[in-house]
Amino acid sequence: MALIHTCYRITDIDRAVAFYEALGFQETGRVPIRDEAINVFMNQPGDGDMPRLELTYNFGVDSYEIGTGYGHIALSVADLEETLHRLAEQGIEPERPPYRIREGGSRLCFVRDPDGYRIELIETR
Repeated sequence: MALIHTCYRITDIDRAVAFYEALGFQETGRVPIRDEAINVFMNQPGDGDMPRLELTYNFGVDSYEIGTGYGHIALSVADLEETLHRLAEQGIEPERPPYRIREGGSRLCFVRDPDGYRIELIETR
């Protein structure tokens, strides 16, 4: 078995796609689900044909409860300061300044997508 993708529900396709494009994703396709929903598939360069992220927009739904079970998805970045600067230019700010979990560990921080889902950015240099 292999993990194929993560899916979560969104309330605005354009806003969600713009956010994930700011994080380096590319939209690879949209699939309508009858007259109920649209799935938007997102990949990062080099991912091949399998989407990493499936964003589901359900017609007529304008909010979701994220719940206490959801944690986050994590993305590696080569330069956290440069990434945060680029994101800030698009109005995306971290929850708090970058920090380390333990001494000598990687620097990290979290941002939230337009629907409130947390994204961890981990520096890998």
